[in-house]
Amino acid sequence: MTTPTIELKPSASPLSDAERAAILANPGFGRHFTDHMVVIKWTEGRGWHDGQLVPYAPLSLDPATMVLHYAQEIFEGLKAYRQPDGTVATFRPEKNAQRFQASARRLGMPELPVETFIEACDALVKQDEAWVPAHGGEESLYLRPFMIATEVGLGVKPANEYLFLVIASPAGAYFPGGVKPVSIWVSEDHVRAVPGGMGDAKTGGNYAASLLAQAEAAEQGCAQVCYLDAVERKWVEELGGMNLYFVYGNKIVTPTLTGSILEGVTRDSLLQVARDLGYEAEEGRVSVDQWQTDSANGTLTEVFACGTAAVITPVGTVKRTGAEWTQGAGEPGEVTVKLRQALLDIQRGTAEDQHGWMHKLG
Repeated sequence: MTTPTIELKPSASPLSDAERAAILANPGFGRHFTDHMVVIKWTEGRGWHDGQLVPYAPLSLDPATMVLHYAQEIFEGLKAYRQPDGTVATFRPEKNAQRFQASARRLGMPELPVETFIEACDALVKQDEAWVPAHGGEESLYLRPFMIATEVGLGVKPANEYLFLVIASPAGAYFPGGVKPVSIWVSEDHVRAVPGGMGDAKTGGNYAASLLAQAEAAEQGCAQVCYLDAVERKWVEELGGMNLYFVYGNKIVTPTLTGSILEGVTRDSLLQVARDLGYEAEEGRVSVDQWQTDSANGTLTEVFACGTAAVITPVGTVKRTGAEWTQGAGEPGEVTVKLRQALLDIQRGTAEDQHGWMHKLG
């Protein structure tokens, strides 16, 4: 199957330098978008075609468009960073492309070739390079590739038409105010995903399923919700949008991928970064009771969450029905801070990229 070349049709009236600078001074997260987007169509019998870079604009969808009824939708998230020499590089785009393919398989959607995924991201970043924040801080350009079913009809089946898009948004800190521990509510009534379900696919339905429990977490005074496994309701899986890590001194453990946990790119990267720094890093199972007990007796020294948007965020207060505890001293732990800095240094080009993770744009 041939892959489409992306035709450039840039905007004749992009945002002015002054307007863009004002946005970049305080971008927030996911509030502002760059001047362009990439769109590629897929049609049964024809495959991928009509790849274009066009001005950012609303989509026009028929009310019977299948994504609106049967939720065939997947997405990714990755970042572009300004490097010390002024160039731009994205972090492990091939990993996101491969996960995008896995998500597509799970939802019965066509798989976008890895090289086309990367080409689409590159085209948008090159066109809107002025939107990539300056080197030095934690700001970046967040890329959101996604795909939706666009066939019109109400028959329950995989669609025969799809639209792949990439949009971009300048991103500041996901949790404003610096690296401060977040509070966690352990949900023992709701689950995020079940074995054999879609937990390991990056699809909007998984996030919709998390919103009720997230609201309950807010009612408990917590910023994030933690999910347990769906079968025994005892094993820690992940947060609504981030993976978890447990630090036992020099040993670092993240929940084993069970098919109901999203295989995070940051999660995977930190396993390697931790080993590079001399820590023992592994996958394993941690129960919520073990979490509570080990925090109380001091053997569990730190807990942190990780994801593309938030990078690494320490966990402070943890609440569950009938119990509450503070993780460690309630401040960012030494290992958490060290790992966070090491990963950011690679992404920002101030440390050696010994694993070839940074994809430099020509």
